[in-house]
Amino acid sequence: MSRNVPIIKKYSMAFKLKVVEEIEQGKMSIDKACKIYDIGGKNTIQKWMEKLGKGHLISKVVRIEMKDEKDKYKELQKEKKDLESALAQSQLKIIALESLLEAAEEEYGVDLKKTLEKRRGKGQKKRGNG
Repeated sequence: MSRNVPIIKKYSMAFKLKVVEEIEQGKMSIDKACKIYDIGGKNTIQKWMEKLGKGHLISKVVRIEMKDEKDKYKELQKEKKDLESALAQSQLKIIALESLLEAAEEEYGVDLKKTLEKRRGKGQKKRGNG
């Protein structure tokens, strides 16, 4: 006469770590691990993951926001992009004007920057006195 003796499975620490690591790396799901390694139930693996896994070390940030907040964020992102583009255009204009000024100085042999500064200085004095 044969009796149905319950089978008690004991898993080694190395085995548990291997299963947990494979699940955390996304190589398989808990369900798939149960089938492949013939593990009794999901709860067993979930307990291993709580004790041995690295999931508890990673904090999860969940942002909850109103619909209009998302719209405002997108609007600000667009505005930022537009401003960055305008700044880049301005910088290109400055570089072009400086290059033009240098070319004119070489062509005519005159220091135009000093000439402009002198004229500005005279103009400011006249405005201040008047």
